[in-house]
Amino acid sequence: MVLTGYTLSLVQASWMTVQLACTSLVVGLVLAVLFASGEMSRHAALRWPTTAFVTLIRGLPELLVVLFIYFGSTQVLFIITGEFIEISPFISGVIALSLIFSSYAAQTIRGALKAVNRGQREAAHALGMTRFHSFFRIVLPQAVRHALPGLTNQWLVLLKDTALVSLIGVTDLLKQAQLTSASTHEAFTWYATAAAIYLVITLITQHLVKRLDRKFAIKGMSSIQGAQA
Repeated sequence: MVLTGYTLSLVQASWMTVQLACTSLVVGLVLAVLFASGEMSRHAALRWPTTAFVTLIRGLPELLVVLFIYFGSTQVLFIITGEFIEISPFISGVIALSLIFSSYAAQTIRGALKAVNRGQREAAHALGMTRFHSFFRIVLPQAVRHALPGLTNQWLVLLKDTALVSLIGVTDLLKQAQLTSASTHEAFTWYATAAAIYLVITLITQHLVKRLDRKFAIKGMSSIQGAQA
């Protein structure tokens, strides 16, 4: 069946929401690992600025972060280059959502890494494994198991936070539902449809997370047994 009219617009807006959320998730996870590493660093020159930056992002309203990145980035680039460089609303939204997600996810990742028994690292080193090898074979599978519940909740928050970018010109799912309801005067129908789509994305995410959790549970158990053998 070929989709047309308002239904097609809503599908396209849903795809925009998924793209925005997934891109922000990937970038946010990379930043979260960097932030967690910075906060756990032994060097105060790296630890304190990272902690201050993460605390600042977490302390600001999320809407203010989105608006600041969108309007402030252009001003900062103008001061640096002397030229007016406009950043697209999508990229600004990704940057803002990534920073918001990573500031919370960094705490989850840091806690997950600390939850792994230090004795297992020492046992891996005693068996001749390098730090790099022991981290990816022993520490990381167990840390992922500890971090998954928290990261899953933060992903759901990120998915809902995508609605904030509608204020800077991105036509996401909620924005399209608002535009469609204003045109058709059927607010309940289109907002309910948007809610159903959000719910479907959430259910799909939960299914994927459960499969990922089982995968790392098996991998983590085999890694522990391998280190103990």
